[in-house]
Amino acid sequence: MANIDSQVATLLDTAQSDDEDALIASLEDSPALDAFREQRIQQLHSELSRAKSQKNQGFGDYREIKEEKALMDLTTSTKYAVVHFAKDDFARCGVMDRHLEALAPKHFDTRFLKMNVENGPFLVTKLKVQVLPCVIAFVDGVSVDRIVGFEGLGYTPDTFTTKDLEARLLASGVIQRAKATEGAGGVRFGVKAPKKVESDDDDDWD
Repeated sequence: MANIDSQVATLLDTAQSDDEDALIASLEDSPALDAFREQRIQQLHSELSRAKSQKNQGFGDYREIKEEKALMDLTTSTKYAVVHFAKDDFARCGVMDRHLEALAPKHFDTRFLKMNVENGPFLVTKLKVQVLPCVIAFVDGVSVDRIVGFEGLGYTPDTFTTKDLEARLLASGVIQRAKATEGAGGVRFGVKAPKKVESDDDDDWD
């Protein structure tokens, strides 16, 4: 992805819609308007056009894939992919779902995918997925990071913010710019789990 002007990047990352005319108007209202005006407008137009093109190809949303071959095809044919291996009846998988759903529309260069482990026995074995939720980041079809449970995300074992997850994916290189802007620290989804040693055991499976 080409580098773009910081003002254009900020405008795109905080935009509430993809109305190009409104965004250009915002750019023109900027007190920093200068000789780069035309360049910035062109960059804005190019980025919005590219975003629309990517969305037409399935980017920009969080999608469940039910066939292993389809998932393998997507991760190998897409430069950046984030795959959540999950079970619908696991509370922590539901928490991860909500964070990924929040990130997907912001990062249209990355595919955000989900697979129920019951639909992917071969991949579960091949990728050695044993604890849920399990989120694997792929770049050019190669696994570059793995998030097991909520490990390494938040300040407590049971909660983390969308920004926490975004920062982890940014560090792995599977997303390109920080864009989660919902308040200080981001939206926090938690699991109300009883405080007992075996509270994580429900997420352990073979």
